[in-house]
Amino acid sequence: MLRHIESKKMGRGIHGWLDSHFHFSFAEYYNPDNVHFGVLRVLNDDMVQPGTGFDTHPHENMEIISYVVEGELTHADSMKNKQTLTRGQVQYMSAGTGVLHSEHNLGENLLRFLQIWILPDARGLKPQYGDYRFKFADRRGVWLPIATGVNNSDSKAPIRIHADVNVYAAMLDMGQSLDFKVAAGRQAYLTLIEGDADINGVKLTERDALEIVEENITIRAGEKAHVLIIEMTRA
Repeated sequence: MLRHIESKKMGRGIHGWLDSHFHFSFAEYYNPDNVHFGVLRVLNDDMVQPGTGFDTHPHENMEIISYVVEGELTHADSMKNKQTLTRGQVQYMSAGTGVLHSEHNLGENLLRFLQIWILPDARGLKPQYGDYRFKFADRRGVWLPIATGVNNSDSKAPIRIHADVNVYAAMLDMGQSLDFKVAAGRQAYLTLIEGDADINGVKLTERDALEIVEENITIRAGEKAHVLIIEMTRA
C-alpha cells in the first residue's frame, strides 16, 4: 500500500529566519490525523537563514537525527559537543533523560536540513551524541545505510539508535532506477529531498513523501532524485 503526501499539503512554519515544511504535527501545525507514522514522530524540512538558528532548548526521551541537505549546521549541547556538518553529513542525539542543545547556521549561505525524531524503545536512557561525515558519492546509485537499531547486527549503518528502524539515503542521476523492499510486517516513510521521481507509478516532486506499507518499490529518477527512507516495524 502506498500513500502519496504532496509537499504543498504539508504543515508550514514561516518565521523570516526559518521556513519549515512539517511532515507531521509540530509547533503551530496540528492535525490529529497526522501525528506520527509508526515510531517516526517528526520529519521537518528546515531552511535556516545565515546567522540564525535554534537557540539552546531541551529534549528528552527522543532519538533525533539531523541530515544536512545544503549549507552548514552547527550543533552544540550540554554534553560539551560542538560540531559543524555540511551536505550529506548526519548527526545523531539520543536525548534520553534530558539534554540541552542548539542548532545554528553560522555560515554565509542558506542551511537546509531534515530534522527527524524517532520514538525510542525505552525511556530514561543515558544521553548520547554522535555524527558521521558520509561521503556524498557513497550514495550515488545505491542505498547508503545511515542509521539502524542498536541490536541490528545485520546492518552496516554506522549510527545506532534505540529503535527498530533503518535509515537510508540515495542519489539517482537522470534515468537511474533503484529498488527497495518493504517486507511483511514492515513499513517505510520516504521523502524526496531533491529532484523528481516515479515510484510504482506515483509521481513525486521535491519535498513530497510516500508512506509505504508491505510493498516493494522501484524509484525511477527524472533529472535527479535525492531520497531518504526510514524503514520500521509496522505500527
